[in-house]
Amino acid sequence: MTPVELSRTVLRAVRRAVDDGELRVAVPERVVVAPPGPGGCGEYATNVALRLARPAGRTPQHVAEVLRARLLRADGIGDVVITGPGFINISLRESAGPSALVEEILGAGDTPYGHLPEGDGERVLLHGAAEVRAFVHLDALVRILRSQGRPVRAVCDAAPRPEWIAVLGGGAVEHQPVEHQPVEHRPGERRPARPQPLDHQPGATPDTPRVHVRPVPAPADPLPLGRDAGRWALLRPAAYDRPRIGPEHLEQREGNPLFRVRYAHARTRALARNAADLGFRAEPGPVGMDGTRPLLAALADHPRVLAAAARHRAPDRLARHLVTVADAVQPLLTAVLPLGAEKPSAVHRARLALAEAAGTVLADGLSLLGIDAPDHL
Repeated sequence: MTPVELSRTVLRAVRRAVDDGELRVAVPERVVVAPPGPGGCGEYATNVALRLARPAGRTPQHVAEVLRARLLRADGIGDVVITGPGFINISLRESAGPSALVEEILGAGDTPYGHLPEGDGERVLLHGAAEVRAFVHLDALVRILRSQGRPVRAVCDAAPRPEWIAVLGGGAVEHQPVEHQPVEHRPGERRPARPQPLDHQPGATPDTPRVHVRPVPAPADPLPLGRDAGRWALLRPAAYDRPRIGPEHLEQREGNPLFRVRYAHARTRALARNAADLGFRAEPGPVGMDGTRPLLAALADHPRVLAAAARHRAPDRLARHLVTVADAVQPLLTAVLPLGAEKPSAVHRARLALAEAAGTVLADGLSLLGIDAPDHL
């Protein structure tokens, strides 16, 4: 059972409890499952009972017990334990879990793992100052919000400097037109239409939420770092932290988080090429080694991180998550290929599949941050 399938299973349990009259509450649109926090157990946990308790007029423990009884009857679930004020901790059966997760990541198709299809949700208008860090934040947030199916536009209060776009990218960011500015045209040419103010753009209404993006400004010019290091330097710190703009982001060493992330991605791509040379390809299954639990937990957490980054307008959450994935995949990378005269086996194919899944998540996260994911490094 994959995280998405488990989320749907929990949602069905809520719906059945409502249909049976045991809970009187509106069924939520989605339920988030994630690796359990401190004091939790099992592969996944959810706080849905705490969310539903107040509108249902019940205690979180009561709601959790109602849902637990239904979850225990669901296919693929081995055990359900309630901890703390009402967290539901779920253990999957042995046949479910890691292989299904890898299959979900590698077989995501047109909608990448952790993304949601474009929906008709409430449009979001992001607005920021004409400052380089705010500009890069706006561009990354457009990408992240769209990955979660949200219609979104981003606008600076003045035109971004051309060199920002040339070096750092950011084509998704517009600028707020100044209405009294004359619109130039040549004699005989059709007069260009005057740009519309932000609140009169197509799809916008007076009630459309306008979110102000105001990160702490960059203390120095990030353009000498180039696109990838420059964007990472501006996006990885939380918006309220002052970013460090220096050559350390360009160094190819273990102490540079950006290097670790891009190196891990490049290594997963190299393993796929090497495996092809040896005549085998990825096939999800038991990996036959210890030490992969942190990686599996990080991969399973990817949809939740994307949702949180979109909800809190925090690209730094995604950047830190990529570092977690990159560090967790390192023990696996040296165990994928057969050694010496050893022939490729099902275990090697399963390890390659897990490595490719990690590479897929790293590539997706870097792309959402506007950073290149190299196949060679």
